[in-house]
Amino acid sequence: MAVPGVVLLIPKFLVINQLGIYDSYFGMIVPLLADAAGVFIMKNFFESIPVSVEEQAKVDGAGTFRTFWSIVLSMSVPAVLTIVILSFQGSWNGLSHFIVSTQDPALTTLTKGVAQLSSGQLSAGTQYPLELAAAAIMTIPVAIVFFIFQKRIMNATAGAVKE
Repeated sequence: MAVPGVVLLIPKFLVINQLGIYDSYFGMIVPLLADAAGVFIMKNFFESIPVSVEEQAKVDGAGTFRTFWSIVLSMSVPAVLTIVILSFQGSWNGLSHFIVSTQDPALTTLTKGVAQLSSGQLSAGTQYPLELAAAAIMTIPVAIVFFIFQKRIMNATAGAVKE
């Protein structure tokens, strides 16, 4: 998380190219599935779960895997949904990854297309109303994903332990 994303562009390109997934949907999607922010969010969430919840599961006869699968993982739904929203927003708005991972015009993303439109590659001159309309349309899917999952983002540990 401390390293700027721009520094990782060349290594990202080299890895994608060495794996043979350059210019493919696989190369566009797989590198975006995991990031340091998701690991950080999940680590902090798992640390916030009271130890007494795990102790209660052990008293009830659940093993380590059963405790994780049935109790801890079901309590982590808000953290997972937060990661889904942040990952979707980051990948939707991410331009540099798609510039590095693809060159085929058939694999142009909306973000890459708006950048080409803004730079004047797609038309003669700048057309600000068209650029602003494209940018406004780009925000709609992110807003929809947020509003769908908005009510599910809450403190799932509330009520788990009675003190």
